[in-house]
Amino acid sequence: MASYLVRRILSAAAILLIITGVTFLLFFQVPRDPARMACGQLCTPESLAVIRHNMGIDQPVLVQFSQYVSGIFVGRNIGDTPCPAPCLGYSYVNQQPVLDLIAAKFPATLSVVVGVVAIFLTVGVGAGMLAAWRRGTWIDKVVSAFALVGAAVQIYWLGIVATYLLVDQSQLLPRPQYVPFVEDPAGWFGGLILPWAVCAIIYIATYSRYTRSSMIDTLGEEFVRTARAKGLPQRIVFFKYAFRGALTPIVTLLGLDLGVLLGGALITETTFNIPGMGQLAVKSVTEQDLPSMMAVTLVAATALVLFTVVVDIAYALIDPRVRAS
Repeated sequence: MASYLVRRILSAAAILLIITGVTFLLFFQVPRDPARMACGQLCTPESLAVIRHNMGIDQPVLVQFSQYVSGIFVGRNIGDTPCPAPCLGYSYVNQQPVLDLIAAKFPATLSVVVGVVAIFLTVGVGAGMLAAWRRGTWIDKVVSAFALVGAAVQIYWLGIVATYLLVDQSQLLPRPQYVPFVEDPAGWFGGLILPWAVCAIIYIATYSRYTRSSMIDTLGEEFVRTARAKGLPQRIVFFKYAFRGALTPIVTLLGLDLGVLLGGALITETTFNIPGMGQLAVKSVTEQDLPSMMAVTLVAATALVLFTVVVDIAYALIDPRVRAS
């Protein structure tokens, strides 16, 4: 088990290094000079030279890349200003370190992710299990129909409609907004309940479909038939044996979705004006804030790779055959 974990961690580190290199090289493929974009319209040659020096782009590419990577682990100086680890660069558009921008936006994204995941895991997996339990009945048909409709709905359209009906017209829910949990827990919950529900609907459709399919396949496995032949109650067979065997594709899907969501629920945050990582990504593109674009991409990739490693570890815990291999 220990050697398995070491191999997965080393593999993840290599992937992250490659992603960092590709992201960094894309920085130099932008047709406009990043230093001139940061300098503004009233830019003098002296100011441009200072910014180029502070950004480090007056040095060879390999030197810049090594400084960028080392800055993530040990920190570095940006011009005359120390940038402690993990240093992700400096945003000259916003006049502050990129890490500060991400630290300010990440709590909002984390709040969205926590609520969305709690809803779609509870409802989606539960509905899929119920559909598999009552296969062929009207319950199964209702869950399958909802999965088809939910998979076809777009978040931005559903968000606009839900806001109009539930907030503007009926005033059943407060207007979506992000309030820090430590400042106002009730305001935090009320402001995010509609974004949670809208975003979760898409995932509920996917997870109910995957859970139902996986449960039906597992119920036909030999070890489940053996458990039934031994006279175990149907409830024990379903929940203790079949459900554990059906967890593998669900865990895979959850790991990927968590990585994507933590990298920024872009459409949800943009639709409901939630100041999170997704909104920061859109803003950095529109403002051509290249250091912020690089940092957001790197954070999203890191989240995806780390959760992939977590999924592999979960496989080893769920299925002993993975540990043996």
